[in-house]
Amino acid sequence: MSKKLKSIAVYCGHQFGTNPIFARDAVSVGEFLGQNKIRMVFGGGDVGLMGTVATAALDAGGHVIGVSTRNVIEKQEPVHDGVEVEIVDGVNERKQKMIELSDAFIILPGGIGTLNELTDIMTMQQIGESKKPLFFLNTSGFWIPFVRLFIHMQKNGFIETIHDYNIHGANTPEELFKKILEY
Repeated sequence: MSKKLKSIAVYCGHQFGTNPIFARDAVSVGEFLGQNKIRMVFGGGDVGLMGTVATAALDAGGHVIGVSTRNVIEKQEPVHDGVEVEIVDGVNERKQKMIELSDAFIILPGGIGTLNELTDIMTMQQIGESKKPLFFLNTSGFWIPFVRLFIHMQKNGFIETIHDYNIHGANTPEELFKKILEY
């Protein structure tokens, strides 16, 4: 087990997406975290990839913390059974709490919320507020359009190189796990 990484936030969709491989890889990530006694931090929901990865971590004997907002709990989404829950007032507080509770971040396929969380972490890295590693699981090439956008921004002089960020990409769960354990 990684000596540095005791707690990892997982950002992913609250839906399943259209490719069943997304859920398969979410299960693999959850199992890996649980089996390696790396605490998982996530958005708290019991739906989609978010619920899938949390269930897999719990089933593998892991400790899982869900951070959710009052609004989400009251109106939209049930909290995942079996997880420790932290309830905050708003989405910005939720993102900050997840960052505080984590030594690193794993990004799986997801939507606008996942993209928002990802870019917040990258912004913190860019301005020097965080050195925590960010691990992408590029399941079925899901993140290739984002990488292309990143390269486009770099070519047009809006960002420096990818090497200025603590980002580690992987195309398979096995490659991801190796990078986490070697970090």
